[in-house]
Amino acid sequence: MVVLAIGLIALIFGGFFIYKFHIKKEIVLKKEQKTGNINILILGIGGGNHDGPNLTDTIIVAMINPTKNTVNLVSIPRDLWVSDVNGKINKTYQLGLDKNDKNKLLVKSVVKKITGKQIDYVVVIDFSGFVKLVDYLGGIDVNVAHTLDDYNYPIEGKETDLCGHPEDEVKDFIATGPAELDQWKYFECRYKHLHVDQGVQHMDGETALQFSRSRHGINGEGSDFARSRRQQEVISAIKSKVLSLGIILNPVKVIGIFNILKDNIDTDVTPNEYDDFINLAQKMQKAKIDSFVIDFGDQSEGRFGLLKEDIPTETKGFQYNLIPRVGDGDFSEIQSYVNCVAGGHVCEIMAKGLGIDPTPTPSITTKQKSK
Repeated sequence: MVVLAIGLIALIFGGFFIYKFHIKKEIVLKKEQKTGNINILILGIGGGNHDGPNLTDTIIVAMINPTKNTVNLVSIPRDLWVSDVNGKINKTYQLGLDKNDKNKLLVKSVVKKITGKQIDYVVVIDFSGFVKLVDYLGGIDVNVAHTLDDYNYPIEGKETDLCGHPEDEVKDFIATGPAELDQWKYFECRYKHLHVDQGVQHMDGETALQFSRSRHGINGEGSDFARSRRQQEVISAIKSKVLSLGIILNPVKVIGIFNILKDNIDTDVTPNEYDDFINLAQKMQKAKIDSFVIDFGDQSEGRFGLLKEDIPTETKGFQYNLIPRVGDGDFSEIQSYVNCVAGGHVCEIMAKGLGIDPTPTPSITTKQKSK
């Protein structure tokens, strides 16, 4: 799934609310008292006719510090197991909807337990809003770090295609509980080869969506870490586009973008806080943005992670899931890491424990290693 919430990142840091009539001089948004951070939980959902339309397959905590003019984005994988909801974290938002939790209290509580950070606001964006936004911008130029080849990218609308197999045969095949690889071969017509070259690539909305959503790339591009990196590449491209003079100084374009986003956003930001977000947008236009991913690392690259793959059990419905490497349900190490990141320190994940250098503003090389 894709990071549909990047539309909001563009909204906040692009200043799309500048069509309002006045701007307050001071920002009076909720803040975490000790650090001065404003923490926004950004969720991406499939929406519409997608399977599990309200499963949040993209989960990013954006820690915004207006004083330091920094933004730290921490991505949490959708497969992280949370005992509080007896399932993976990606179903928390849906459970809140089932309870008519309009204030997003459940998802805020769960993410706070994992990260140790108070969540001030929640924003949810679906696929259609993301595609419309990028197309309305005239596409975006994405700096692709690594060539992407995904030979099993799902084709929308083909999810239930029998691919020429008799219905009875399909029922028998499904009953065997086939592995994902076997399903790809059996239902070959449901998938396509997605290819994106390395370097700066111009993408329309659908291409950017597929680039961000891809989960089965080869040569290391099939991991959550790689997918989160691609999502951050798209975030950077959208931020650059919306901050261009042609967008910011065009009132018609600004209002058009706002209308797209407001129809595809579920948020607990209240109307009386819009002016504060206008001011925040202007203040943070040149903010330093760093991205971090909570994952299980890659031993072949000598990169350690804070999570590990758990053995699917009957108590967990035999679902693939991730748990903290220090123990199922023990989020203490993740909290320490997020706290380190929020403080602007150099945070390195080691084979055991964390290496924390109080020196602010880590280099790109160090940040990549710390992920």
